[in-house]
Amino acid sequence: MLREIGVRSIDDLFAPIPPDVRVKGDLKIPRQMAESEILDYFRQRGDENGKGYASFLGAGAYNHYRPVVIDSLISRGEFFTAYTPYQPEIAQGTLQAIFEFQTMICELTGMEVANASMYDGSTAATEAAMMAERATGRSEVVVARSVHPEYGEVLATYAKYQGTPIRTVNFGENGRVNVAELEKAITDQTSCVLIQSPNFFGTIEDVAAVAEIAHRKGALLVVAISEAVSLGIVKPPSEADIVAMEAQSFGVPLGFGGPYAGVIATKEKFVRQIPGRLVGETLDKNGKRGFVLTLSTREQHIRREKATSNICTNQALVALMATIFMTVYGREGIRDLATHNLAKAAYAAEAFGKNGKILFQGAPRFNEFVVQTHHDPYAINNALLEKRIVGGFPLKKFYPELGNASLWCVTEMNSREQIDAAAKEVSR
Repeated sequence: MLREIGVRSIDDLFAPIPPDVRVKGDLKIPRQMAESEILDYFRQRGDENGKGYASFLGAGAYNHYRPVVIDSLISRGEFFTAYTPYQPEIAQGTLQAIFEFQTMICELTGMEVANASMYDGSTAATEAAMMAERATGRSEVVVARSVHPEYGEVLATYAKYQGTPIRTVNFGENGRVNVAELEKAITDQTSCVLIQSPNFFGTIEDVAAVAEIAHRKGALLVVAISEAVSLGIVKPPSEADIVAMEAQSFGVPLGFGGPYAGVIATKEKFVRQIPGRLVGETLDKNGKRGFVLTLSTREQHIRREKATSNICTNQALVALMATIFMTVYGREGIRDLATHNLAKAAYAAEAFGKNGKILFQGAPRFNEFVVQTHHDPYAINNALLEKRIVGGFPLKKFYPELGNASLWCVTEMNSREQIDAAAKEVSR
């Protein structure tokens, strides 16, 4: 290789690199480990990850039961090793799985078309806002402060380099977006209003009322959903123009923030503005049903200047987990699961409310609620950890005005005994 490029030695090859920044001698790499040692090492690390702990932590990533069939199916080589299904002749299984995912997402969200998944909920919400800019020709985005703060941070990163002004709207005493403030924030340059429902506080927004205000002023409405299970019982946001969702609750394991699967669903009239790609149904030359990539508006497929997004992809394997989850539970099962979550959260809120103050009482909520305590929530969480309980999410970082408040989540995985033990510690 050196001879072919006309260099006599490795030292000559690296000559342009200043000597003082070159590595001299061997790297300090630990000795190689035997396979048995590697397995022991990772078992030990796994035992440090809160194994056997009860968790009341939600805030965008939720602890739900995962049917064992999910891992059995996604581990099949046809799915596990597959890449983008460019060639429909050999990728019918993957294409059909994505098609079924899109179909079920539409049924859940009340939208007419869905894409083949995004990175996660934060990028889905941001791409939805950018999509609204293209559809309306307007540049500003109005965001409710009750949207997941990290979703807002991702949006701000995109917006900074696209020159997109962002206006934020506060929340009221009931935890919902302040409608009077929202009305004033929307201008003739507002492309969309972005809300979340259930929002970051677990409160369900009045989507219809927000949609009426946004549409009256010529803006679109984007509704973000971070807790997908809520759609089993909460009315789908059919008044929205675009729905951006995190599908993690549908059978995707918790894992240090990912990989998860985002969703964008919308009305058919906006289909050509959807980022990523869509799988469609067609007939082959023999009249048999088949599936193909129908719309691919990313830069790998079309000219960069015409691409709807240059940095989006899909999460087909993770979306497949969600597809299997939705198939296993079915329409009635997801409704029962959501009802179970709602009932347990209501019991927990009542238990916590005996000695703590439950904020945002004036509106319905799903499986999360905010508790304001006398003591610092970090100190409470440290005490709970000693009892093998992971407590709620302290809100000081994002909402300092709420003081000693934390966001608690209860799912079907939390027992009555765990809820009572946590409520007892919070009341100390």
